Amino acid sequence: MSSIATKPTASLALAPDDKTYIGFWIYLMTDCLLFATLFATYAVLQGNTAGGASAAELFSLPFVLAETLLLLASSLTCGLAIVAMHQGMVRRMIIWLVATFVLGAGFLGMELYEFTHLVAEGDSWSRSGFLSAFFTLVGTHGLHITVGLLWLIVMIVRVMQGGLGPVNAKRLTLFSLFWHFLDVVWIFIFTVVYLMGAI
Repeated sequence: MSSIATKPTASLALAPDDKTYIGFWIYLMTDCLLFATLFATYAVLQGNTAGGASAAELFSLPFVLAETLLLLASSLTCGLAIVAMHQGMVRRMIIWLVATFVLGAGFLGMELYEFTHLVAEGDSWSRSGFLSAFFTLVGTHGLHITVGLLWLIVMIVRVMQGGLGPVNAKRLTLFSLFWHFLDVVWIFIFTVVYLMGAI
């Protein structure tokens, strides 16, 4: 574990005008447009059930609430990891990153369970316009979560093998932005798809 020795906080200073951050924010804005389009599509098609079950009949709010709490908790542990990083507490940072991964994987597992359950009940994406829009919106978010988890594994391995340093600190900061962004998107999904669907 000597490769993850504490680095001086000053070496992790982040340049505010770094083009990497500007580029990443532009990427997040394009992702906002993608999700805005999917939300708009869902809003148009949510009543198009083709005689099948509606959102209120299909979705379990307690299940989705537990799913939401997992993702919110992972956002908290991700934030704590970044705080530990800036304090130079690398081992603690890794612990928080592992916790983030476990919580995120739990969220993704619940999402996959929901999908497989719906398909097994005959409510797949081909059943209606409503379900097609639902699977596309929630599935796109799930795909982003999957990418985030893979990114997180790579970063944990890189830090454990090569230490922290400014390059890995920058990449972890970008990961944190990405993960919090997915958390915000999920809050909208929870509100628009599940909560409003149950009313």
